[in-house]
Order: sequence, then C-alpha cells, then structure tokens
Amino acid sequence: MPAVPRRALLAVGVAAVLGVSACGGTAPPPAPAAGQSAWTWTDDRGKSISLPRRPQRVVAQSGAAAALWDFGVRPVAVFGPHRLKDGGRDPEVGEVDISKVESIGNVWGEFNVEKYASLRPDLLVAGMYRQNTLWYVPEESVPAVDQIAPSAGVQLSGKPLVEIIEKYGQLAAALGADPKAAPVVEAKSRFDAAGAALKAVAARKPDLKLMVVTATPDNLYVAYLPDHPDIKYWGELGLNIVHPAGPTESEGGFWEVVSWENADKYQADVILVDARSQSMKIEEMAKKPTWAKLPAVRAGQLYPWHAAERYSYLGYAKVMEELAAELDEARDDLVR
Repeated sequence: MPAVPRRALLAVGVAAVLGVSACGGTAPPPAPAAGQSAWTWTDDRGKSISLPRRPQRVVAQSGAAAALWDFGVRPVAVFGPHRLKDGGRDPEVGEVDISKVESIGNVWGEFNVEKYASLRPDLLVAGMYRQNTLWYVPEESVPAVDQIAPSAGVQLSGKPLVEIIEKYGQLAAALGADPKAAPVVEAKSRFDAAGAALKAVAARKPDLKLMVVTATPDNLYVAYLPDHPDIKYWGELGLNIVHPAGPTESEGGFWEVVSWENADKYQADVILVDARSQSMKIEEMAKKPTWAKLPAVRAGQLYPWHAAERYSYLGYAKVMEELAAELDEARDDLVR
C-alpha cells in the first residue's frame, strides 16, 4: 500500500477541526452580533475580504504581530521568529508579550496548521516580500491555511517605509484599535523626531558613506537600496549610501552577491551588518581576510542593521535614534 502524502493527512486533520461536510463545504460563518456591521478589507494582493463581523481572533506572522501590537491590536497567536533558544523574546516580535499569545511556529518552514485551526482564527495577517506570498506561511500549507480563515497580506518591498507603516496602522484601526491612542501619537512624534535627527546628521556629514550587508560563509551580500524600504528612506533623508546598481537576479533581487575574495568591491566609512540570527556574525566575518582589510572594519565602525524591524512608528523610531547616535560619532574620512 503506497504511503499517504503528508499533505493529504493534513487536509483530513484540518477538515476534522473545521467540521467540513462530506460535500466539502465548511460551516456557515456566524451572523453579525447585534449592533455590528459587516467587516471588509482589501489587502495588498488586491484580495477583498468580507466577514459578517470585525475579526476578533487575529493570528499574525511575528513581524506583522509586532507592528499591529504597537498600534493597539492584540493577536491571539503568532508564527515566525518570536522565542529565542534561551526562552527570551526574539527582537523580531517587538513588544509582543509572548507569554500571552499562542505559538504555531517559531522558525522558517514551521507552521502548525492543526493548531492554527484549533484556535478558530478570524483572520491571518502577514507581510509579503514577494508579491502575493505571505511571509513564513509554507507554500505546501497555503491550501489548508486558506480553508481555515481569510488572510490579509501587507507588501513590504517596493513601497515607501512610511506607506507600509501607515498600512499597518490602517489595518489596526479597522480591527478596532484607536489610532489616536496616546502611545500611537507619541510613537509617531518620536518617529518624526528621529527622522529629523538622522537628516541633521546626514547634513553635517555629507561625505560619510554607509553600506548595508548580510553574509553567509560563502558570500557577502550588499544591499540594493531600492528593494529595502528602510535603507531607501535613509537615503531620502540624505545619507550617502553605497549600493549596487542593481540586485543579482539569480538570487531573487534585494542584494548583489559578492564572493569573499571580492569583498572589497564596495567600501564605506560605516557598515551596517544584518543582526538577524541567520546572518553570519561579525566575529565570524572577521576571519575573512578581504573583509578584515576594509576601512570600516579596521576602524571598528560596524553597527547592527535591524533587517527584520517591525513596520511601526515605535519600531523605526528606535532604529533611527540608534543609527543617528552611531553615525554622529563615526569618522567620515575613511574612504573617498
């Protein structure tokens, strides 16, 4: 007897949780409660969502959960990086209280569909780096996930930083959060002030060159400015950012892939290095001879790049405050 594919077993499990009938339909959604009207939302895929009432039980990818949390929404569960090996909170999940949300997956490729279904979610929210592809939802799980609840995708590339933040704010408001709540208003003011401070540093140091990288044992990846909303925004504030003319298409964009032998192809006074756990650590990169000779490396002007920062005013206010302080102290005469 041939083995039954896991996808088939998964579908059976999900159907059991949802109460799928023999003819393949699902139970009808509950009628709106008294005083409630239907809820609609069109996401960045152009997908229209219509529900009989405003979603109450939201499940979100960790970055989306972090952004929504800052705007006042409290998801019931998260997936994607949120818990470190020591049990602490992963920076990617921002201010989310991980002791008060369920976990349906913590690493790439991990998404417990059966547990997701058991939570009876009203809506799933995730960012999208690739068009129409929800971040951290495994491709093989998409059909089952789509049966359980509608999903809302927020495009994270090819759009301005502020526009992405505003989209999360709009979604949060649609989910019942107060856009005029004091923490939200304060975070917006802090974001504006941090941007102004970074712009002032850029004006004082027009010769300072900045580069953003990530790395693996095999290659160095140099960020292509237009594909990263945060880096592009800093360029608009006046920072002199060294970047490739275009990304490496074979790698799917976002980066130019450079061999370690050619790690000196681009040089800058300051280098921001990807702080995510999957990126090569600075102390490991130091063992690469060509890298070790770079002016910024020799001068110790290496700082973290928070590549997975949540798209909220609070999240990027902190990032820009940190960056402005670092650049204010950095030498701007290492390369010409």
